[in-house]
Amino acid sequence: MDKAKRLVLASGNSGKLKEYQVLAAGHALELQLLEGFSALPEFPEDAPTFAENAAGKALYYSKNSPEMVFADDSGLVVPSLDGAPGVLSARYAGLGASSEQRNAKLLGELRGKQGEERAAFFVCVIALALRGLCLAVVSGKVDGEILEQPRGVGGFGYDPVFYFPSMGKAFAELDAEEKNQHSHRGRAFRRLMELLE
Repeated sequence: MDKAKRLVLASGNSGKLKEYQVLAAGHALELQLLEGFSALPEFPEDAPTFAENAAGKALYYSKNSPEMVFADDSGLVVPSLDGAPGVLSARYAGLGASSEQRNAKLLGELRGKQGEERAAFFVCVIALALRGLCLAVVSGKVDGEILEQPRGVGGFGYDPVFYFPSMGKAFAELDAEEKNQHSHRGRAFRRLMELLE
């Protein structure tokens, strides 16, 4: 890539944008939030899969921008809970619930479960669209297990209860660089950058 490609994130979340900008450092990519995002009718993320939600969101918001638009959907999957929280990760303990409440619900559901029953993985699917046409869908996954108690103070969401065996730490105990290196979002976004290059 000679000239920087501009990508627009279908989100109003500047924290998420910052995370992607760190991942894009050193690449000829210019990332920004979708202008006027909050004024647009919200896309209903009610599909049964991460890929459908990400693609639907990218397609929907790409009609409001002349640039390439990317959107993601991500969450935590616990096979022994039939895949929950899954696509409902953000709404697992009800609308408006805090991360602490979602983690408490998850730990409650897993009480008494051991070993393989605590296996879990984070998944992130990113879709890229241009003016209503889907250009790419990529995904990243990271395997781990659910701790009995939250650990660490970094990260957000389910990071304090997600144990990453290869580092011997909870995701909330990783520093930003380690997390970018190993996270599901980092893995998915690196795939997208490879495609763009």
